[in-house]
Amino acid sequence: MDSSQIRHFDYIFTGTGLAALMTVYKMILTEKFSDKSILLLDQDSKKRNDRTWCFWEKEDSIWNPIISKKWDLALFANQDFKRDLELEPYTYNKISGLDFYNFIFERILNQPNVTFSNEKVTDINELETHVFVGTEENRYTGNYLFNSIYTKAFAESQNKYPVLQQHFVGWFVKTEKEIFNSEKVTFMDFSVEQKGNTRFMYVLPASTTEALVEYTLFSEKRLSTEEYESEIQVYLEKLGIQKYEIQEKEQGSIPMTCYPFWNKNTKRVLNIGTAGGWTKASTGYTFKNSDKKSSELVDFLQNENFKMKDFHKRSRFWFYDLLLLDILYRHNELGSSIFSSLFRNGNRRLIFKFLDEETSFFEDVKVILKCPKIPFIKALFRVIFLSNKINQNQ
Repeated sequence: MDSSQIRHFDYIFTGTGLAALMTVYKMILTEKFSDKSILLLDQDSKKRNDRTWCFWEKEDSIWNPIISKKWDLALFANQDFKRDLELEPYTYNKISGLDFYNFIFERILNQPNVTFSNEKVTDINELETHVFVGTEENRYTGNYLFNSIYTKAFAESQNKYPVLQQHFVGWFVKTEKEIFNSEKVTFMDFSVEQKGNTRFMYVLPASTTEALVEYTLFSEKRLSTEEYESEIQVYLEKLGIQKYEIQEKEQGSIPMTCYPFWNKNTKRVLNIGTAGGWTKASTGYTFKNSDKKSSELVDFLQNENFKMKDFHKRSRFWFYDLLLLDILYRHNELGSSIFSSLFRNGNRRLIFKFLDEETSFFEDVKVILKCPKIPFIKALFRVIFLSNKINQNQ
């Protein structure tokens, strides 16, 4: 292809997942990037309802127009106890994937400086003065590239950092009888058989007869689809649901790891989203972390002399996540007891604040002390040894 036919952009986003779309949307809201050309590339046209995002927050945000349901009450349960959690001052919020995509694209595709192209990225090559991007149809160059295409081999081909998956299958069901409490989300129900893993049910009721019922595991390997669906059937029967219609299904697998994806960032390429370590490693929650990180990135890009490799700052919460993942990787069966200890006696407001990484160090200690002591002490020594080893190699 003639080089004159290669289109050039200021910013190129490879992959248009949550992180990329949030970032571009916020760039537009600032009105400070109108002189910058932006290209988004993705082989997925984003016209399917392919996922559900949930997050807790205290106040309304820019996402409020697309929140389809809010809950003020949550249930935590295991085989021995149940606890209703009054979430105030938080609400637990649900956004459907398609609603999010439509909301974002309606705004960004009306911008003359933003281009979306439904193409599969095949090649990324960083040069001294620009980044080259190849797709199956075209060639592009950009000043800077933001990549959210996840390469699982980066994390899974090493053994310094544990790698688990939050994997799940969910059914959107409509029941014949009124069964669900539409005002209460089932946050984690560990009463299901654990089978040597960390397994729980997650229920998002839209009404008394409609809910997303999801069978979720924090473990190393995925199951067959039949195993997830069999457990959902058993759980529905346990709730007393005999007749129901499956309206939709969803499934997914979210990597849970403290692997430092940001070490792959370069002069002109920044990894974002799951590919950049934006997913909350200990829980798999993505929406809130991406919301925060995308805002930080938009602010960062407004600095005249920004350097891409300076964007990421590792916090103490990364260390806490590493402790929990170390335990669950070695003793996956301990998940139920760890989360149960936390939610049985812990301050619910403080727990959510901690999971949002907004607590002080003193508050961190109060939360961590609710967890089983011996596994965390053992993990602490292993992680300190690992950290020293990593620092010596840097």
